[in-house]
Amino acid sequence: MSEIQDPLSGAAIERRLRDLAGYTDIAGEMTRLSLSTTHKSAVEHLGKLFRAAGMRATVDPMGNLVGRYAPAGCGPKTLLIGSHIDTVRDAGIYDGNLGVMVGLAVVESLHRDGVVPPCAIEVIAFSDEEGVRFPSTLTGSKALAGKFDPRWLDEMDGKGVRRRGALVAFGAPTTDPREIARDPATTLGYVEVHIEQGPVLEAAGLPLGVVTAINGVTRGDIALRGMAGHAGTLPMAMRHDALAAAAEIILEIEERGRATPDLVATVGVIEVPGATINVVPGRARLTFDVRSPSDDARRRAVKDIKAAVDRVAAGRSVEATFEIRHEAEATPCDATLSAALEARSRAAGADPIRLPSGAGHDAMSFRDVLPVAMLFTRCRGGVSHNPAEFATEEDIGLAARVLRDFVLGL
Repeated sequence: MSEIQDPLSGAAIERRLRDLAGYTDIAGEMTRLSLSTTHKSAVEHLGKLFRAAGMRATVDPMGNLVGRYAPAGCGPKTLLIGSHIDTVRDAGIYDGNLGVMVGLAVVESLHRDGVVPPCAIEVIAFSDEEGVRFPSTLTGSKALAGKFDPRWLDEMDGKGVRRRGALVAFGAPTTDPREIARDPATTLGYVEVHIEQGPVLEAAGLPLGVVTAINGVTRGDIALRGMAGHAGTLPMAMRHDALAAAAEIILEIEERGRATPDLVATVGVIEVPGATINVVPGRARLTFDVRSPSDDARRRAVKDIKAAVDRVAAGRSVEATFEIRHEAEATPCDATLSAALEARSRAAGADPIRLPSGAGHDAMSFRDVLPVAMLFTRCRGGVSHNPAEFATEEDIGLAARVLRDFVLGL
């Protein structure tokens, strides 16, 4: 059998990824927002592939596509394998989509070879991980985790369309989403294959990595108010420059991020209302984003950043407010499942490293509900959420083979 005929081959999976990329809201770029008409077409396309691979494919009340493979003789419990197929605007073709296609490839190979797995398998294409169209995110996976919030149904997109109406137009059942929560007593866990979205594996020259935890995150705003004044007449020693204070705070945040292993701290936005070239800025606003696989380390860093803001503000005689807008706890990956992924990777000839995930994933939804594990594949340049996103066929095929061996070894 040629490589392209093998569902586990990177070439076969790559071809399917490119076919799926044809379902886009905007011609010429990979944009597929949650519950859009092209998202619906993509689900219909995937549903045909799922059924051809021996699965029963259904769409649930949150718009997730679920392919269930439970041949006679398999064990009574179920393993969830999945990721999302919604994208950011002008995305790459691998983020999320890869995890779904690799899960499909594993089931297809088992079905083709007549191999009965030790458990039932559900391959899930989640409907809403990116949170681009509606305010809330991870809604598809959170519903499966038993964390459904009825308020999500009344959220509106930028055009005034409520999620409830979008789900009806999508063709999702109108039954209560709380009914799709998986029973931890009969579910072995959740496993997700994903591109790293970072440069660590490539820098190490390694194709695969086993995720230790998905970073917790704290995000917020810092507002600074000084006194605007004439840039030519106001002496330097008498200024209350909000922008200069912001600059000093940015460096403090960067330094705090460098001080703790695996912790990252970022200022992504800075605004200077009323800015002009010949005025000392009287106001400034900046955002902060602090992430770590350790919640204790993250909380300490946020506390230190707040202290630095107060210190800088006092030293420059400006007023400062510090507000946390979003906080999510870290999701530790299950030690047993992760060890099995690592062992199967080594058996396949890879030498995986363990690393945290700085990006969020559907796996986060199952925190404190199911054991979770993640396998990262190397991506070129660490680029993601970008058309330049790329993973090699060799790395993709290796991840697929590892996942199949992992399933059979459960």
